[in-house]
Amino acid sequence: MGLMDKVRAQGSQLAQVAQDAAREGKVKLDQAQAKRRADALFRDLGAAVYAERTGRGSPDSKERIDRLVDALSRQEADQGLGDPDGKAPSGESPSGESGTGGDGGTGEAGGTGAGPV
Repeated sequence: MGLMDKVRAQGSQLAQVAQDAAREGKVKLDQAQAKRRADALFRDLGAAVYAERTGRGSPDSKERIDRLVDALSRQEADQGLGDPDGKAPSGESPSGESGTGGDGGTGEAGGTGAGPV
């Protein structure tokens, strides 16, 4: 019976390790999804603010900007912005000012329409 007890104990340990790895993977996946959602909201917000500031905004630009800011605030409160260590995203100072020109270096101002707005 000693061998069977050892096999059961080892099986138990392996199951625990697998559960821990699955939990860690889920946390990382959730963080990645939160980051993608926040990135899409930030991109849409930047495009809306840019259009408004350059005189190319639509009649509802201010309301759209307000909705995007509210959506980002909810995202941050619910799931964070996808930054697991709590630091500002790369290219940003802790005050939120970007050092990349605001478009992440893509030169694009278009949004995807993604998000709850």
